[in-house]
Amino acid sequence: MKVVVGSKNPVKIQATKEAFEKLWPKKNRSVIGLEVKSGVSDQPMSDEESIKGASNRAKKALKTGKADFGIGFEGGLHKIGEKWFDCGWVVVVNKKGQIGIATTVRVEIPRKMMRLIIKGKELGEVIDIHSGGVNMKQKEGHFGFITNGAITRAEGYRDGLIMALARFLHPELWD
Repeated sequence: MKVVVGSKNPVKIQATKEAFEKLWPKKNRSVIGLEVKSGVSDQPMSDEESIKGASNRAKKALKTGKADFGIGFEGGLHKIGEKWFDCGWVVVVNKKGQIGIATTVRVEIPRKMMRLIIKGKELGEVIDIHSGGVNMKQKEGHFGFITNGAITRAEGYRDGLIMALARFLHPELWD
């Protein structure tokens, strides 16, 4: 089984390896990352934009990598009422064109952080500023920072991917 992630971010590749290992422990598989464009802004500001970015990444990964599964992750923000929330969207596409989609956990973004995002910074940059870390989006991410490591970005993305793969565990429910 060849799985291609539409990103070279080590967090997304690790999340993919863990999800496939958990669901199909006896299957031989290779997981690789390919840098592909999301086709959306660097900081998606709605669920719709994040889903579009994850879909674009999954489809390009599948096609470019000649894979059995293409995986797209796209973190983004979404406003509900007066509050902003962060989550990652996950899209899986297989060779038959079947699509699985799910989301990670969702967490509120503190107003202090949101002010910097509104001024044009990406969430990853804002996490670095507030945590004192470097390139946190390729490490524990916002989830890890805001929970003091109790839930990391890789864990959140792994669980979101497992949920997106549910479509392939029970294909009869989608037909």
